[in-house]
Amino acid sequence: MQPLAERMRPRSLDDYIGQKHLVGEGAVLRRMIESGRISSFILWGPPGVGKTTLAMVIAHQLDVPFYTLSAVTSGVKDVRDVIEKARGENFFDTKTPILFIDEIHRFSKSQQDSLLGAVEQGVVTLIGATTENPSFEVIRPLLSRCQLYVLKPLDDADLLSLAERSLKEDVYLKEKNIVLEETAALLRFSGGDARKLLNILDLVYNSDCLKVTDEAITGLLQQNPLAFDKDGEMHYDIISAFIKSIRGSDPDAALYWLARMIEGGEDPNFIARRLVISASEDIGLANPNALLLANAAFDACQKIGWPEGRIPLAEATVYLATSPKSNSAYMGINQAVAKVQETGNLPVPLHLRNAPTRTMKDLGYAKGYKYPHDYPGHWVEQQYMPDALKDVHFFEAQENDKIIKKTSNKQ
Repeated sequence: MQPLAERMRPRSLDDYIGQKHLVGEGAVLRRMIESGRISSFILWGPPGVGKTTLAMVIAHQLDVPFYTLSAVTSGVKDVRDVIEKARGENFFDTKTPILFIDEIHRFSKSQQDSLLGAVEQGVVTLIGATTENPSFEVIRPLLSRCQLYVLKPLDDADLLSLAERSLKEDVYLKEKNIVLEETAALLRFSGGDARKLLNILDLVYNSDCLKVTDEAITGLLQQNPLAFDKDGEMHYDIISAFIKSIRGSDPDAALYWLARMIEGGEDPNFIARRLVISASEDIGLANPNALLLANAAFDACQKIGWPEGRIPLAEATVYLATSPKSNSAYMGINQAVAKVQETGNLPVPLHLRNAPTRTMKDLGYAKGYKYPHDYPGHWVEQQYMPDALKDVHFFEAQENDKIIKKTSNKQ
């Protein structure tokens, strides 16, 4: 017998639950599907929110060939074989096949490189699924060829709708007339994950339980409910609270939210990455050693594994929370990027350009450049910005007073 999650997998958008911001009436993916043509895209979201199902629904509704690969088990040869098959089916009067790659973040750079030509030439329409931030895990050339859509954890209303539909429509569950009397534990243990919810209902079916109550669900699972919150709707709220506690120089709160993530089964690499970002964004130039320590904690955590990895993560957390803070570099690069987007490709001043050839020298390249080391103090007044921005400043130094660790009011 197939698992309930497979038996209840929808085949049309009308049966698809959740992600209304993408597939609801007038939403971007629904409009593309209804037009009959889709572009390559990547679906980013926690497990159990419908990434694979959505890809299958799209292929079914568009009636196009559908190839699927798992990044866990597939290599470059598998990718090339699928692309060649798709190329053989891609004629003028046929629709472009869809290539769905689950866990695309696990593909190596060479595997991702092997997709570029086929996506660029329209041999396949790529749909990738990932639980990790594509900015870290997907190569930039591939990311630039794909739209990115973020899937959200299912809310309680979505989960209840799925549970009720399963109890009424599934060929096995409806025979038992199972009743939902209480749903708090069911929703808590599901944590926004449709697959977990359906797996729990499978347990209910196999246990011959006819009434779903909080006590019955807790007894069946015999687990700490925090373990099921890892990828639920509180996931992003907790990491936000963690980072803001560090930014606010509150080591106690930062350790609390770190503990919540540890007990919830959060990926330690995810926590470590956030610490590195915080060290750069929030502590910054007020204490450059913070970035070194955050990177060292990341490295140590990967080397020693879990659960001991919590110790260097805690050390880095307290260090960052009690460090002086400066976001001057972060604000500076944001303003510089905004100015680049506003002004485009302004020319490099001639005196700053290299002049490796006689022709370039004759054109004035490098003419008038002042070598700072030839001047007292290794500095000389000179224009380094483009002419149109010569009076623009991005970096503003900030006061970097040392943070004194918060003391307890307890006597």
